[in-house]
Amino acid sequence: MSKVTLRKKAISKGRQTLFLDIYPPVPNPKTGKMQRKYYLKIFIYGRPRTELERDHNKETLSLGEHLRAKRQLDVQNRRFDFLSESKLKSNFIDFFKDEAAKRAGSANWRMSVNYFKEFVGEEFPFTHLNETFCEEYADFLLSSPGIGRAKRKIKTNTAVSYFAKFKSTLKEAYKKRFLPVDLGRIVDSITPEDTHREFLFMHELEKLATSPCDLPVVKKAGLFSAMTGFRYSDVETLLWKEIQGAEDNYYILYNQEKTESAEYYPVSNQIIQLLGPPGPADAKVFDGLKYDHVVKELKKWLINAGIEKHFTFHGFRHTFATLQLASGTSIYTVSKLLGHKNIKTTEIYTKIVDSLKKEASEKIKLSIFNIGEKLISAPSVMDDNDSQIHPCSANSVR
Repeated sequence: MSKVTLRKKAISKGRQTLFLDIYPPVPNPKTGKMQRKYYLKIFIYGRPRTELERDHNKETLSLGEHLRAKRQLDVQNRRFDFLSESKLKSNFIDFFKDEAAKRAGSANWRMSVNYFKEFVGEEFPFTHLNETFCEEYADFLLSSPGIGRAKRKIKTNTAVSYFAKFKSTLKEAYKKRFLPVDLGRIVDSITPEDTHREFLFMHELEKLATSPCDLPVVKKAGLFSAMTGFRYSDVETLLWKEIQGAEDNYYILYNQEKTESAEYYPVSNQIIQLLGPPGPADAKVFDGLKYDHVVKELKKWLINAGIEKHFTFHGFRHTFATLQLASGTSIYTVSKLLGHKNIKTTEIYTKIVDSLKKEASEKIKLSIFNIGEKLISAPSVMDDNDSQIHPCSANSVR
């Protein structure tokens, strides 16, 4: 079996570049030649002199180790696409156009490509595709002006159709190894309910936490997502070594795909308690979690909790965002935790919270009022001097 080792090589200005040493070598999928070295294009300082340089080394080495573990799994499963980056760096727009061309004469497919180009431009590499981006694109289709002369917003059913074609293209890209993750399967489709962002109230989340689920890993993953806002793909790939720190100061160290930098995500003691005893460093935290199982078991889990909602795993992420904003967390903090590139995406959740506040304001009503009509006459109240005081008079407050 091949072994992947993280190594260093001296470069200019006293720095060391990091690369993976794969032994025995594996075939490069593009050239067919055996390849042993794979450069990560990140570096550390050979002799760090400042606190900043030492922190840089620490974070970069952690990222390098994360990539090493990931490539070890790829090699064991004989997935060598990472050795050829030409596919990942190619233009997704061109691939989308090719898919549309297969349905020559379909105006719907042509417009779906045009709307995607309106959102990202003419160039968009496969490397920029992830769940957060797909979520933001869905929001764009549901809320942005049309691209025709009238600039009218497209109808929800039209957005559903365009996004479905985008998802179909993602699935095809995964089959042809342009994408390392099957985003087309993981990302939720747009439905009319998406405009309402289905979520759980706190009492419903509590009820779900105390209700049985036939697959404990699905229950643990769902509650973890609701408490962190992590997407399914983040949850499914989380490794034990990425959870670091100590009591009252736990955090998750993960790799930000776009910047290839290590990011810190603080987590509470309760979340660590939910995860249970840690496993081997390179093992998955939610070992055995499969999306097909999630779809099946989540429905039964909701029934066990007596919750009647059209709810998918992504709803746990909506739950996190809505409950955080409702409890007073700033929109900027929530946006950062969710990994949104544009705060306008997060603002959708503020609309939910505002509508909940409006609904709550209608819950308390006094019988002395007629809704939409003038005040009903109320009996007078006598003070100690037998003088009349109107029930709404400022003098009635003592």
